[in-house]
Amino acid sequence: MSKRLADHDATYGPQEFKSFPGALNAFFSQECPQLGGQRTRQVLVQSIVEMIGRFYPPSTHLRPGQTPWVTVDKDEKGSYGKRMSQTRLTSVVLDLVPANEATERKEGKKLREIKKNAVARVFTQAYEQGGCLTNVETALLLKMSPSTVSKYTREWELEHGTLLPRRGTIHDMGPTLTHKKEIIERLFLQGKSVEQVMRETYHSAEAITRYIVAFKQVLLCQRKGLSTEEIAFAVKMSKRLVEEYQRLITELASKNQSLDQLIEDSLGSLLNSNREPNTV
Repeated sequence: MSKRLADHDATYGPQEFKSFPGALNAFFSQECPQLGGQRTRQVLVQSIVEMIGRFYPPSTHLRPGQTPWVTVDKDEKGSYGKRMSQTRLTSVVLDLVPANEATERKEGKKLREIKKNAVARVFTQAYEQGGCLTNVETALLLKMSPSTVSKYTREWELEHGTLLPRRGTIHDMGPTLTHKKEIIERLFLQGKSVEQVMRETYHSAEAITRYIVAFKQVLLCQRKGLSTEEIAFAVKMSKRLVEEYQRLITELASKNQSLDQLIEDSLGSLLNSNREPNTV
């Protein structure tokens, strides 16, 4: 090292340890030498700094009534048995008390409607910022029970004709047919395009394909005379889910829908969507 660089190091080097990363590096060096050398410590320090950024975002830009919240990343892949410690998280900022709520209360808007809109708002805001909330998280944030969140969600979705982006629907984690039924009805009964259904239900073309294929499997097994238990075993579904698909098949058939043609048309549209480079 040249004398000039050595002088700079002696003069400015100590200043590095006055920052949080520098102080953390020094702490590991002195208290945890078994962690390794400088390069190892730098990687560890950088990871901790990034984690702090996710869990403790800057609060100077928060407006009154807002709160930061850490939730699951909307692009994380859900799977059975996956632990939260193995799941990618992201930080979002949510409006718990929006600026117009005082005005709505003053004008006599029903508290039930305000709470219902609050449920829809936090689900949507989290999704728009790259996260997806569960009913339990929303219940904690809004001081209500998960069952009340679920009830308000169903009511809001029926009133607005669209699904809210919850983790159970985004990551296909629910054991029931609720969101699957919505997708199939929009495609088969309402005649909506695949692209429109993707936008309205916050589902990918791949997820919609899975639902239609499962629907078709149950339909074909039923036509071959298999019992509900045999269908569940053959297609690897729960008996309850098979029964819900069967009820949906009956409902579609009662409305004189040509199921075979509808399924083939929808699958064809999905295949075309997957080939398009700008598919949402």
